[in-house]
Amino acid sequence: MPVDRIGLVVHQGHASALAAARDVHAWSRAHGIRCTDIDVWSADHERRSGREEAHAAGDPDLVVTLGGDGTFLRGARIAIKTGASVLGVDLGKVGFLTEVPVGDAISALEAVHADGALVEERMTLTMRASRQPEVPAEMEALLCYGRGSALPPPPVRATTSTTATDNSWGVPLDVNALNDIVVEKLARDHQVSAGVYISGRLLAAYSADALVVATPTGSTAYSFAAGGPVLSPHMDAVVFTPIAPHMTFNRTVVAAPDEPIALRMLPHSGRAAVSIDGQPRGVLDPGDWIGVYRAPHRLRLIRLHPTDFYGRLRDRFRLTDAPATATDGESAPFFRRDSPVPPELADLRLPPSAS
Repeated sequence: MPVDRIGLVVHQGHASALAAARDVHAWSRAHGIRCTDIDVWSADHERRSGREEAHAAGDPDLVVTLGGDGTFLRGARIAIKTGASVLGVDLGKVGFLTEVPVGDAISALEAVHADGALVEERMTLTMRASRQPEVPAEMEALLCYGRGSALPPPPVRATTSTTATDNSWGVPLDVNALNDIVVEKLARDHQVSAGVYISGRLLAAYSADALVVATPTGSTAYSFAAGGPVLSPHMDAVVFTPIAPHMTFNRTVVAAPDEPIALRMLPHSGRAAVSIDGQPRGVLDPGDWIGVYRAPHRLRLIRLHPTDFYGRLRDRFRLTDAPATATDGESAPFFRRDSPVPPELADLRLPPSAS
């Protein structure tokens, strides 16, 4: 995919990220490509929606992020709105989204510009709500402590399926979550109490610290920290995980991608914050509800090689540290790399053969 316009999201706290940003700008000038910094941390102006950030950056066709997964998510929020691809340059420690080592950033850009990179698509989530969520002014400083100013409330998505007076299906919100949408308590002594519905049917009423609805990509984030399963990012699914629920049933439920999950705040619930990919975007009161479901927009990730998700899982969580772990030897015959893949296995996701 030849590149015409680059949007650059840089973690300002990493000296190596700032140095890499200078290299990206120099490469862009040498190739006659417009490169615009997207400073999503700036305190000089109000935080903007992903669509507004993309427009201000000239609607880039490639977003390059220099940082960890948090930086990548900030870039992804912008790219999803315009269909741009995202190249994540890795300066983090435990992430799964970024791929390219910082020393290979320029060679990665060369590969992308020469149409020598792979594009991998990931499922995202969107939502409807009983009303447009907002962050009350008296809570903004608390919710956004250490983050800078808050992102604006999720805008209402333009749609022809409902009229201004027909809100029986709720308000469609113009948001996309690559990792998760989380409803979490605002006070230690007031749990989130919500009825959880899957495909319109009540599953259970939960009282918990938080309720997480995640994508397969987000299964290795907050949901995983709460004991949820690891899902392949190549699949589509909707993952529901309660955080510290006050009930016997505390297991994750993995729903099909066409099965929406709704959370209805019960009358005795405390107020709850709604976060989208870790960013607080509103507060829910008792009686409010949100519906989370697969979005029509998918994120386009740039990969230089086929994703080795399980190798990264092994490395990130140091699975080889276990005392009982045997030393790796030759791959099992089913996964041999030194001969062509048999025809009946050609559609499976296997390591490429040496030939």
